[in-house]
Amino acid sequence: MPKICVLTLLIAVMLRAATPEWSRASNRYQRTEYQQSLALLQALPHKDAATLQLIGQDFFMLGEYKKATEAFEKAVALDPNNPKLVHWLGRTYGRRAETANPFAAPGFASKTRQMFEKSVELDPADKDALGDLLDFYLEAPGFLGGGVHKAEVLAQMILKDDQAEGHYAQGLVADKKKEYDDAEQQFRRAAELAPRQVGRVLVLARYLGNHGRMKESDALFEQAARMAPNSPKVMFDRAATYISEKRDLDLARTLLKRYLEAPLTPEDPPRQRAEAMLKKLGA
Repeated sequence: MPKICVLTLLIAVMLRAATPEWSRASNRYQRTEYQQSLALLQALPHKDAATLQLIGQDFFMLGEYKKATEAFEKAVALDPNNPKLVHWLGRTYGRRAETANPFAAPGFASKTRQMFEKSVELDPADKDALGDLLDFYLEAPGFLGGGVHKAEVLAQMILKDDQAEGHYAQGLVADKKKEYDDAEQQFRRAAELAPRQVGRVLVLARYLGNHGRMKESDALFEQAARMAPNSPKVMFDRAATYISEKRDLDLARTLLKRYLEAPLTPEDPPRQRAEAMLKKLGA
């Protein structure tokens, strides 16, 4: 195709994705107003890859995984080499695998791996796709393409590009192998290398708490709260850890209520999870 035609096509796609309706839908999505975002998108007469992607993300966040799959499959058919689209399709297949019957689950799991691997192949620097592929290798059995050795190789690849993320990945591998001291050291090293990333502190706080080291865990949660005083993620992770450990439940209840009052984004844990945890606490 002549260069001028390619340029024209790219501009046309960008313009369609940037229509006022799409922009409003995207803003609703970022505010976790998924039903409202979906209503705006479904009313559009023409649905390009970007529109189908956002429709898929809305359905995904609403737990409508079959409908999300259909939207992402259509989007990938229009833009097959878009790593973000391929990654989202993989995530959706993963949810289908988790919720399907035992006969259908292996097929969805296999598709999940294929999409994650393809997404990483298309964009080896995408941390989200790398992280999801690593989790798949660690959790899936060998006959579905999982395996600790594959995870170790991937963790080494991540380490070459991002030291903090690489040590975190190695920590996950060590934990899977039940090498708990090594896992802790890897998580500590990740936090040292990225001292301004509150997520690194939360990982270590959760890890120590889950291994019975309450005082150290609490100190790290306090550190995270000082680093990011209004972070919904800090509130949620701390509450979830306390509930898991069956301690400080009044504080956990308070943190979850604050979480639900905070301005959430799609990057935060789903509102429904916090509501379910509060219900479990009798709130």
